Amino acid sequence: MLGVFMAMPSAHALIEINITEGNVEPMPIALPAFAAQGTAPDMASKVSAVVEADLRRSGLLAPLDPASFIQQGMSASSMPRFGDWRTIGAQALVSGSLVAQPNGQIKAEFRLWDVFAGQQLVGQQFVTSPENWRRLAHIIADTIYERLTGERGYFDTRIVFIDESGPKDKRRKRLAIMDQDGANVRYLTDGADLVLTPRFSPVRQEVTYMSYVGGNPQVYLFNIESGQREVLGNFPGMTFAPRFSPDGQKVIMSLQQGSNANLFVMDLRSRRTTRLTNTPAIDTSPSFSPDGQRVVFESDRGGSQQLYVMNANGSNAQRISFGPGRYSTPVWSPRGDLIAFTKVHQGRFMIGVMRPDGKGERILTEGYHNEGPAWSPNGRVLVFFRDTPGASGGPQVWTVDLTGYNEQRVDTPNFASDPAWSPTLD
Repeated sequence: MLGVFMAMPSAHALIEINITEGNVEPMPIALPAFAAQGTAPDMASKVSAVVEADLRRSGLLAPLDPASFIQQGMSASSMPRFGDWRTIGAQALVSGSLVAQPNGQIKAEFRLWDVFAGQQLVGQQFVTSPENWRRLAHIIADTIYERLTGERGYFDTRIVFIDESGPKDKRRKRLAIMDQDGANVRYLTDGADLVLTPRFSPVRQEVTYMSYVGGNPQVYLFNIESGQREVLGNFPGMTFAPRFSPDGQKVIMSLQQGSNANLFVMDLRSRRTTRLTNTPAIDTSPSFSPDGQRVVFESDRGGSQQLYVMNANGSNAQRISFGPGRYSTPVWSPRGDLIAFTKVHQGRFMIGVMRPDGKGERILTEGYHNEGPAWSPNGRVLVFFRDTPGASGGPQVWTVDLTGYNEQRVDTPNFASDPAWSPTLD
């Protein structure tokens, strides 16, 4: 368990980053390596490296080259020589220390400084066991990110995905989980049965996924912390695993019945299922709005694969996608302001976003078989998978932020597909 030991006073934010524009100029930030006090220097340097990597990957902050630093030997108790940091162009500065405790735990102290104003923005201390050093670094990065951007951080999170190994025509697929940066991969199933389309609860460390046990499709509810697994139900006509409602109390799903598919919602406590759509079309890939009042889904009811929004009770379905091509796998942003989707047009696979009324469509990235976007818990970044062509090719996990300029691959041990982002860890 990682606990906050003490929070030191902080000044009001004097630095602002405009993250609404299409192209963001990252803020220069100086991140001297944390000082080691009574603890192994390599642990302090590892914590510093993870903090730096998190902030760099965000695309909003640009850590400066340590070779440019004029003031050396910074620690949490050091008073910055602000003129030295202004000289090298730093707008923000982090000073920190890792201190060994008599009981074997470690204490991390850090301060975030506004270099131009010469003021402290935030200062905190955390105490934890040494094995939690990586999570400690993510929490520090979240604190820095939130103070500088005004948005909640997303580094202390995990991504569940399908690990794929073996030849292309006979892939072994295992449910796996990793930190958002690709570290600490852990396998949740053994690969004996095919698993597909995991979906994270927005409020708990819990996922649903499909598994073909004995060839029969079943939907499981899996608690990440306890490892407990239960069958949610047998759904022979299911097209994708269910998605959770914003409060985690319901799941919404698509079930095939003959040549058509309709949407249903299940209460997880009573296991009562309610039908939402009843058309001769294929309605699938439903996703709740964050207030739980509406649902976005894909349907061919108009003759081609398009996106629709309806009330959560199934009424008043309205088409929102009108561009060329086919739209699929819509997912509502946790902010509520955007819907992400996969688009296929003239053989190109694209990941894009649009407003819930269908306006403001923007393509963020395209590539060979991009598919399956999922949002970070702060609604700033999308994770998706991209296939690579050829006999030796396979899917890989990528992220892209809302500017479309910050696209990065997340390294995984094998091929990986169907990523889904966790809520922020407690």
